[in-house]
Amino acid sequence: MSQNNVVVVVGGGLSGLSAAHTVLENGFNVVLVDRNSFMGGNSTKATSGINGAGTQTQAGLQIKDSVQAFYDDTAKSAKTGLRVPLVKVLTGESGPAVDWLQTKFNLDLSLVSRLGGHSFPRTHRGKERFPGMTITYALMEKLEEIAKQTPDRAKIVLKAKVNRLLYNAQTGLVEGVEYEKAGANQQVRGPVILATGGYAADFSEDSLLRKYRPDLMHLPTTNGDHCVGDGIKMSQAIGGNAIDMKNVQVHPTGLVDPNEPDAKIKFLAAEALRGVGGLLLDNKGLRFCDELGTRDYVTGEMWKRKAGPYRLVLNSSGSKEIEWHVRHYSGRGLMKPFKNGAELAAEIGISAAELQKTFDDYNKIGNDQGKTNPDPYGKKYFTHMPFDMKDSFNVAIVTPVLHYCMGGIEADEHSRVINTDGKPIEGLYACGEIMGGVHGVNRLGGSSLLDCVVFGRVAGASAAKQLKSGASTQGQQAQTQGQQVAQTQGDQGVRIQEANGSGNRIVITIHWGNNNQVTSSYSNGARL
Repeated sequence: MSQNNVVVVVGGGLSGLSAAHTVLENGFNVVLVDRNSFMGGNSTKATSGINGAGTQTQAGLQIKDSVQAFYDDTAKSAKTGLRVPLVKVLTGESGPAVDWLQTKFNLDLSLVSRLGGHSFPRTHRGKERFPGMTITYALMEKLEEIAKQTPDRAKIVLKAKVNRLLYNAQTGLVEGVEYEKAGANQQVRGPVILATGGYAADFSEDSLLRKYRPDLMHLPTTNGDHCVGDGIKMSQAIGGNAIDMKNVQVHPTGLVDPNEPDAKIKFLAAEALRGVGGLLLDNKGLRFCDELGTRDYVTGEMWKRKAGPYRLVLNSSGSKEIEWHVRHYSGRGLMKPFKNGAELAAEIGISAAELQKTFDDYNKIGNDQGKTNPDPYGKKYFTHMPFDMKDSFNVAIVTPVLHYCMGGIEADEHSRVINTDGKPIEGLYACGEIMGGVHGVNRLGGSSLLDCVVFGRVAGASAAKQLKSGASTQGQQAQTQGQQVAQTQGDQGVRIQEANGSGNRIVITIHWGNNNQVTSSYSNGARL
């Protein structure tokens, strides 16, 4: 692959893959570098879906959502951490992002559910597999196909750890990266897009998690062991500004494996399980919160109540709607089936009558969506009613887990990384979880995959724009400065000359010593 017109993407999760495809769509080449032996990152683990307002799927289902409603929900969840320009991009580009996935990659995103903190159903998924896996694999396989068929356009470098950014302190420009592969250091040049994820799996002595949230170090995590904040640290090394680093999301429903209850890494119980009507019960079989509340709220209620183990309970109707998830969790021993409510009550350690009362109280509230009997916890949306003791159930024990870092490296609405002086670092972009400030204090379920796609596309487009601008600048400089520009010092010199008088093709000649010279031609920024 030629080193001209190349964008370097660091990280092969959904944000990096979205950026890579966007670079290619803009006519430039891409090199994707990932430290793992395979692409996918945490994105493949995402279980609930991808948010989108005003999508084709919503229109077909007659869901009256809007960008403004999505913005309002996101702003409410972000609380004091709201950054208006970023949320406007996230929500405003959500519909086009989902439609892009469906049309360009032929993805099934035909099911839409309402997650906690959302005023409308807007979280899209398909009928099979986890949505994160489905979406990320589609982009991954397409990029692998392009790299195989046209290796001059796309290159994938795996098992390669990026050690530093190639930063020119004199020009303030990031010119590429240096990475280590198989014990050797190599460099690749071009604008850099960082998509390296967060820091919620780094429990080392010098970790960012320990530095900013030592109170959370005891919790298990849903993150892969690659989420150690290395991209943030590399950015900081050249002046990048880290923001909101204390904002680490604790998800309320990490799945407890009965065989390994103290395992540090846990699978996540998809928020979609509560979206299809799942109940959260304490060790006395009682509800204690609005199951569709935001993640920080539900986690807070669990900690406040101190009545674990907590159970997530699906009836047969809810289980049917999210059947693939149930089968997957059950196959891993993380979800247990019960033939009826009496069996479940015995498992919890309470009488059947006590569980019957919990179900009766809930049914009384939910039968008319809480209009006659408002829910004491404020729940407004009820589905897959009623809960009947004669029904069958699928149940998981859940616990709070480290899940997502809202903090990260500061970037603007164009995904340009911002330095500690508040100015963009030229040639450096960020997208995905590494990009701080998008979600404020708390992230809504379904907005992680969305963040990856939206700002991955933004970063890819911005890097491509930089390359286009650079190509234009070369031609303009040659035209403005005349037919020939020469710099000489003694017997050394550089000559820049227009080749056709239009400014879109130039010839650069470097000469030194006794008749030594080298000449290269460039057209629209590309070496000929």
